[in-house]
Amino acid sequence: MLRTLKHIKNLKGKRVLLRVDFNVPIDKRGVTDDTRIRETLPTIKFLLRKKAKVIVMTHLGRPEGHVVDSLKLDAVAACLKKLLGKKVEKLHNCVGKAVEAAVKKMKEGEIFLLENIRFHPEEEACDPKFVKALAKLGDIFVNDAFAACHRKHASVYGVAKHLPAYAGFLVEREIKFLTPLLSKFAKPLTLVVGGAKVDTKIGLLKNFFGKADYILIGGALANTFLAAEGFDIGKSLFEPNKLETARELLMLAEKRGQHIVLPHDAIVADEVTEYAKTLDLPLEDIEGNMKILDVGSKTRGHFTDIIKASKTVIWNGPMGLYEFTPFASGTKAVAQTLAGLKGKTKTYVGGGDTIDALKRCNIQPKKFTFVSTGGGAMLEFLEGKKLPGIEVLMR
Repeated sequence: MLRTLKHIKNLKGKRVLLRVDFNVPIDKRGVTDDTRIRETLPTIKFLLRKKAKVIVMTHLGRPEGHVVDSLKLDAVAACLKKLLGKKVEKLHNCVGKAVEAAVKKMKEGEIFLLENIRFHPEEEACDPKFVKALAKLGDIFVNDAFAACHRKHASVYGVAKHLPAYAGFLVEREIKFLTPLLSKFAKPLTLVVGGAKVDTKIGLLKNFFGKADYILIGGALANTFLAAEGFDIGKSLFEPNKLETARELLMLAEKRGQHIVLPHDAIVADEVTEYAKTLDLPLEDIEGNMKILDVGSKTRGHFTDIIKASKTVIWNGPMGLYEFTPFASGTKAVAQTLAGLKGKTKTYVGGGDTIDALKRCNIQPKKFTFVSTGGGAMLEFLEGKKLPGIEVLMR
């Protein structure tokens, strides 16, 4: 059973070390998309109402264990302050005597934000000394960073071994919605998978072989499968070193009677620009310098027909290079079709690029049964893997 906030009897005056995922986009103006911060507000507000002393930990970007000025959390602190409507004290480190002294002076209902946890290489190494230094700051640990739960890092896994550890509302909600997809779901079930890399999707595909009625594959991921089947894909992005893996997956799918649907036509262009001239061609006509950048119109129609006939749909990964208008139609068609099914079909969406595509299409998350905040964490969870950050919260 998952230990959650409802299992904490008294929070008043307690130092709560809260792990969140505030890995948000930032530019010179500040935070440009505060979605991940907003998702954690229910947990933060709950802790503050209960008169806890809240010490927030997060990473930002990939500083590789070094201090990087552009990845400091000043803009995040300013955004959180605005959203909460109260002061957020941002500290200049996440461990050390100065941090310990500041935390010791905290009052009930105050909130501090520690500096980027990944400025320390010991974070990703889950170094025991670093773990203990973090744990000294709190009486209770709360994890509300589902997107980091597949990482065995100090602030996700290590601290939970040293303090009473609980799941925040966001983590609790993710587990509640995703768990049924491992065994209990309405059929027909369709899995829609896009993106670029085969490795990140192998486990997901294998786990749903025999469970899904249809698996629809798009994006550059599909290019690798098409090349594995012998199609000329021109100058399209694909993974040459994964051709054998793709062949093995296709053979395994056939052996298990799994219906995999690959594109049979594509939107192609010689260049990737907002004003590129495109052609909508059957796969057999692709050659030379042509690049496959989106699924074609017939594939688009086929995919959406299958989705409309489904009772459960899981979508992770765009169908093409959606950031450019000429190559966004496939992703937009999937997004709009799924958004129109709420009530009749259970629809689950996840992955950073997928969620970004929804925003570009001006489609609100409420149009879907559930939108996961986790990219890699969602994929590994749906593979059936045990996530370290979740397992350590179980009792």
